Amino acid sequence: MSKRLEIIPAIDLIDGQLVRLSQGDYAQKTVYAKDPLDIAKQFEDAGITRLHLVDLDGAKVKKVVNYPVLERIVKNTNLVVDFGGGIQSDEDLQKVFDHGAEMVTCGSIAVKAEDKFVSWIEKFGAERMILAADAKDKKIAVSGWQEDSQLPLFDFLKNYTSKGITKVLCTDISKDGMMQGPNTALYQEIIAEFPDMELIASGGVSKFDDLTKLDEAGIPAVVVGKAIYEGTISIDQIYAHNSK
Repeated sequence: MSKRLEIIPAIDLIDGQLVRLSQGDYAQKTVYAKDPLDIAKQFEDAGITRLHLVDLDGAKVKKVVNYPVLERIVKNTNLVVDFGGGIQSDEDLQKVFDHGAEMVTCGSIAVKAEDKFVSWIEKFGAERMILAADAKDKKIAVSGWQEDSQLPLFDFLKNYTSKGITKVLCTDISKDGMMQGPNTALYQEIIAEFPDMELIASGGVSKFDDLTKLDEAGIPAVVVGKAIYEGTISIDQIYAHNSK
């Protein structure tokens, strides 16, 4: 595998613990670690430089909850952290940056309050904003996937790339946490339409071969969560990839 594909581990948080959900269902929760910092340090030791930190409590209650975990990870590692989940207000956004996030990942606010999200792009810069495009059947879903919208995915992407967004985290909800492989065809379609986009694929990665296929398809980056915690992709494999 070439060095082209960046592997970004995800740490999802509920009650300050590392968990994973299946298809965004809070009733299908597995706790993988009491202290996410221990896992973050393992990632850093494997040559990983980026971390995707998701506040699932925040996504549910629509305000940032797990910012103390963010602060601990930033203070105790050199990982570049992007933080998402529950960022709905100017105060929450500022709080996340103040606690050490380099970037934020925003989805629901970009769907429901476009003017506010655009003001954030203008204030903090597009390079610090990752647009979360959570899609099911090429339609956008919001609020931790608890709500569907009828907004077409490609219209959503076109609107925000015209406003300066270059970083997009696209999750195929139907694949997420199901360990059945990513929707590579969808990501290729997005890259073909938006060749300058820094696309981060998400959802469905279950084995190292999935990463090889994404790499061969020219996808710039991928978020991996459950496959690491279930042991179907090892940190040693990621280390080997990052060392090439």
